[in-house]
Amino acid sequence: MIRAATPDDVPVIRDMVRELAEYERAAEHARATEEQLREALFGPHPAVYALIAEEPGDAGPAPVGFALWFRNFSTWTGTHGVYLEDLYVRPHARGGGHGKALLAALAEICVERGYERFEWWVLDWNEPSIGFYRSLGAEPMSDWTVFRLAGAPLRALARSRPRGAGPEAGGGGGAAARPVADASVGGNTA
Repeated sequence: MIRAATPDDVPVIRDMVRELAEYERAAEHARATEEQLREALFGPHPAVYALIAEEPGDAGPAPVGFALWFRNFSTWTGTHGVYLEDLYVRPHARGGGHGKALLAALAEICVERGYERFEWWVLDWNEPSIGFYRSLGAEPMSDWTVFRLAGAPLRALARSRPRGAGPEAGGGGGAAARPVADASVGGNTA
């Protein structure tokens, strides 16, 4: 069964995020706290959304997987889309159809809302997941390279922005004309 996450799911979501990070050989980078996840998922301005996969257990339905996603926007299609940040099914529940059910629920959200794209990243060494995604008809975007700016280089770039200049200094359609704290980022205003 697939259902929307509730605030009571935050501890298990955090646990599964850490399990996923261990699987992806990056456990040291999974630093999100329960408080941060609760705010992002259920605060006054949710930035992300989550679905939970459950299967029957002795004490009732037990969470065995999750999908965490947010809206993005394509200037080419003029529509929103879904970006899947995390998809995880616990090892004992793999092969039970939970991953496909989570992806199908997100595809249904896309279709119902008129979103034209459903996108995610996968590590290039993760052959089981790549094969699974291909079996669903997903195509790798081999012409694109992912870039990330984080840590000291991110802070250095932020410090380099000219202060007191007109809107043209910020690029991006006049975003610099608004106070930085008020600017919305990447269409994630769901």
